[in-house]
Amino acid sequence: MAYPPATIPASTLSREVALAINQQLRDAYGRHQWDPRYDPLSELIYTVLSQNTSDVNSHRAFQRLRACFPAWEKLLDAPVEEIAAAIQPGGLAQVKAPRLKTILARIIEERGTLDLSFLKDKDVSSAREWLRGLPGVGAKTASIVLLFSLGKPALPVDTHVHRVTRRLGLIGERDSAEKAHDILEALLPPEDYYDFHVNVLTHGRRVCTARKPR
Repeated sequence: MAYPPATIPASTLSREVALAINQQLRDAYGRHQWDPRYDPLSELIYTVLSQNTSDVNSHRAFQRLRACFPAWEKLLDAPVEEIAAAIQPGGLAQVKAPRLKTILARIIEERGTLDLSFLKDKDVSSAREWLRGLPGVGAKTASIVLLFSLGKPALPVDTHVHRVTRRLGLIGERDSAEKAHDILEALLPPEDYYDFHVNVLTHGRRVCTARKPR
């Protein structure tokens, strides 16, 4: 392969490569109009349920949870065993049920209400910091809530995004998903985060699969 001249800073080269990859992904999978999936709290709960399971299972668990507890305030008051039974299809129910109750209790303690719409008025850094202060909420979960529910420029790094961007060389072989959030956000314009996340996710599912990538 032809190597770039040594006079080009590595960071500049990385940005050029990221932009080129982003364009190729758009050519392949298109551009996407942001459309909020859930309110911020529901998005947070959905994302907790999606941890370490498939999309199909997490969706089923979320729908069952909603059916059992139409108002999230009822979830806060429910026994852990009832919550675990509702989300059992999503896996790790005995871990996620008490986590959900703890998160909701912390929100009530800090805000006096389960309404997270106040995050919309915060800048990305402050909103992310607040979310990450909740029990069990890391960079990925916080970024998903900010991007998908509030339309804020945050770039979630899930399993697919971490795998694909590592294989493409946008992040290092040993860079954690946590570190990858900062690296990728620095490489792309904020207005491109939504398309990039959705398209890399699609590419990871269809082509750059974990086993036997095409």
